[in-house]
Amino acid sequence: MKRLQTYFSLLSTLLSLFSGAIILLIGFFAFGFKIQSFWVLLPAGAVVFLISLLIGHFISEPLRALARNAHSFINGSPSFAVTHKGELYEADCLTESFEQLANMTATQQADLALREKRQTAFISDVAHELRTPLTAIQGNAEMLLDPDLPPDLRERFCRIIIEESRRLGRLSNDLLTLQHIEGLGGVSHLQRVDLRTLIQEVLESLSPLLRDRQAHIQVVGEAPDVLGDSDRLKQVVSNLVENASRFIKPQGHISLELFGLQGNSVIAVKDDGVGFGNVDPQLLFDRFYRADFSRSRDSGGSGLGLAIVKSIVEAHDGSIEAFNLPEGGACFIIAMPSILGD
Repeated sequence: MKRLQTYFSLLSTLLSLFSGAIILLIGFFAFGFKIQSFWVLLPAGAVVFLISLLIGHFISEPLRALARNAHSFINGSPSFAVTHKGELYEADCLTESFEQLANMTATQQADLALREKRQTAFISDVAHELRTPLTAIQGNAEMLLDPDLPPDLRERFCRIIIEESRRLGRLSNDLLTLQHIEGLGGVSHLQRVDLRTLIQEVLESLSPLLRDRQAHIQVVGEAPDVLGDSDRLKQVVSNLVENASRFIKPQGHISLELFGLQGNSVIAVKDDGVGFGNVDPQLLFDRFYRADFSRSRDSGGSGLGLAIVKSIVEAHDGSIEAFNLPEGGACFIIAMPSILGD
C-alpha cells in the first residue's frame, strides 16, 4: 500500500468514479437516465484501476532503479550510474543529483585514503629518521662505559653524541614547524613585507655561516611588497640560502634576484653548486627526500627544509619551482601575489 503506483492507481480510480458519478447524476436529473446506469461505474472503475496501475508502474520505475543503485552504492559498489531514459524529468534530476553526491563521496573517500597513506608513510619516515641518531647515541654512550677507553676515543665518542643530539633537536624543531604551518595555520601575523629589506636581514643573520662556508652573496633587483608573515618568509629565504650554501664549493656564488611578474613578486635563489641532478624537481619538496648528490645526512639537513619552504609559500597563496641551471647549479623560484598600489 506504500508504493507510488498503488497510490497513483487508487487516486485515479477514485477521481474516475467521482467524475462518472457526477456525469450520471446530471444525466439522471436532466435526461432521465435509468438508475441502473450507475452499475456501469464498477467495471469502469476496475478498468481505470488496472490502467492506472500500469501507468504508475512506468512512472515509478526510474525511482525504483535509483533506489536499487543507491542501495548497491551503500553496500560497497564502486560506482553509481543510472542511464537517464527521459521517462520522468524529476526522476532524471534526482538521479543526476545522486550521481553528483556519489562522485563527491567517492572523491572524498579517495582523498581520505590518500591522506591516511601519506600519514602512515610520514610516521614511518619519522621513525626511520629518528632511529639513526638514536642508534648512534646509544652505541657511543655504551662505548663510553668502558673504563679503559683512551681519552682521544672518549672525546671522539662524546663529539658524536653531541652532534647526533643536535641533529635530533633540529629534526624535532622542523617537525613542530611543519605541523604548525600545515595543521595550525602557520601564517598568522600578516603585514606588508618589503622583500629586499627582509632578504638583507636574513643575510645579515646568516653572515657568520656564509663566511665560514666562503660563500659570495649578491642581491639583485626589486620586487613589489607582499602581504605575509615576516617571520615565516624569513624562514623561507633562510632555508633556501642555507641549503644553497651547503652545495657550493669554497668561494662559490649565491644570487638572490627580485622582480615583479604578472602581479606576482618573485624571488629567485641561484647557486653555482652541483645542482640536484636528473630527478623530478617536485621530489625535492617531499618530506625526508634526499638525493645522493644534494640532501645527504652529511650536509646536516633534517630532510624537511624544502618541505617547510613549500608549505610556507603555499600558505601565502604562492608557488615554488626548482630547476637545474644550464651553466650548473640549482635555481629555486618563489612567486607570491604582490600588493598593488600604495
